[in-house]
Amino acid sequence: IIMGTIMTMSSSNWLMAWIGLELNMLAILPIISKPKTTRASEATIKYFLTQAIASAMMLLSSTTNAWQTGSWDILELKNKFSTTIMTLSLMMKMGAAPIHFWLPEVLQGTTLQTALLITTWQKLAPISLMYMISNNIQPALLMSAGILSMIVGGLGGINQTQLRKTMAYSSINNLGWTIMIMALSPNLAVMNIFIYMIMTTPIFLMMTSTSTKTLQNLTTTWTTSTATTLSIALLMLSTSGLPPFTGFLPKMLALNELITQKLTTLATLAIMTSLVSLLFYLRVTYLIMVLTSPM
Repeated sequence: IIMGTIMTMSSSNWLMAWIGLELNMLAILPIISKPKTTRASEATIKYFLTQAIASAMMLLSSTTNAWQTGSWDILELKNKFSTTIMTLSLMMKMGAAPIHFWLPEVLQGTTLQTALLITTWQKLAPISLMYMISNNIQPALLMSAGILSMIVGGLGGINQTQLRKTMAYSSINNLGWTIMIMALSPNLAVMNIFIYMIMTTPIFLMMTSTSTKTLQNLTTTWTTSTATTLSIALLMLSTSGLPPFTGFLPKMLALNELITQKLTTLATLAIMTSLVSLLFYLRVTYLIMVLTSPM
């Protein structure tokens, strides 16, 4: 898995990047299917099919571009059709809307450690490729996909009781911010996704240490491990982008960038969608802090 990601991130050629992604995808399949349950097998097949379709789209895009321009270089992705197909395939690999349907199902079907791997490490390679071609992608495509991911992530997480599905929708929501700002400031997009990964990792690790998988589990862990439960609540608020937590910084910088570029309507829409996602983070925090704390 590590080798595949490094191979993709360090390559300047589409074929080598594609081989790296394939290696990465084939390596994670046994890890997803490790729990010997039908749910895990289903998750593995769903992951394999979506990633295989995305890889085929990626190969189609790079081949079409090489046919038109005569170059396999990643930075030479000049063909408009190729760029659009490539962007969609990378979004599919990451699990961004509108091609996000596999992510909550796959996370729900696997262990917490594997869910952590899929929501963090597995996003590095597609994000780095998107960063490399960001100058050639149409800003309208990235911004509309970003806003759509924010809406889907916010609305999808509201009614969830399973924490892995909640984290999946949280991932979709944060990817929305990353993709939207990629059109204007790719460096800021990379900072946003890294801060998200730094916040998500301890949440998953603490959920693993307390064997917490549902909201109901989370309300009962207060008595056994107060500090851990409190940390999960605070990290959830940070992920939502609530000031004064760390997660607020990339969102504030993203909104500042949008307003600087005279995209005030988009900035307002982004704020509105982040309020929707804040609702389910606050719900989790409320259940932990208010309902479970001793009076």
